[in-house]
Amino acid sequence: MDTTMMLVIVLALVAAGVAIWLLQRQRSDRLRERFGPEYERTRATLGDARKTEAVLAAREKRVEKFHIRSLGRDEITRFAEVWRHVQTLFVDDPKGAIKEADHLVNEVMLARGYPMVDFDQRAADISVDHPAVVEHYRAARAIAARNDGGSANTEELRQAVIHYRALFDDLLEEKRTDMKPAHTGR
Repeated sequence: MDTTMMLVIVLALVAAGVAIWLLQRQRSDRLRERFGPEYERTRATLGDARKTEAVLAAREKRVEKFHIRSLGRDEITRFAEVWRHVQTLFVDDPKGAIKEADHLVNEVMLARGYPMVDFDQRAADISVDHPAVVEHYRAARAIAARNDGGSANTEELRQAVIHYRALFDDLLEEKRTDMKPAHTGR
């Protein structure tokens, strides 16, 4: 084999390597942009960028199979009314309000087309379309679990309502200023 042919082969291999690297970089950037803080949380959990990207890509493929839909105006109005009830309930029964908020968020997810499987799977599914608020969901659920065990204080329950509201608003696909939880001072 002559030197020119060898140089062509080496250049072709280098070009192929660069192309593969660029495609991987593009995929990484796309996933990082789509998942935002969820990308970093997953990477911190798994400790490896390739594993992280495989997990997030698998989430995307799973959620693509769902029939996620926007809510109709009547549904949004009905859910907003229930949310106002949750806020009102918080004043007299903060523990009950947290249970109602959790139930309402699950009901909205179901209406949108998300399957109601175990919490970790629901959070993973939600992270595909709602990556900016999935941590709110996790935080709210952690407080709700402490509430179920009788160890959450009123301030934590207030924070749970705020966390649930962030996901609720995002699921309704509108930011509503009339849905502030009780006693937020906001």
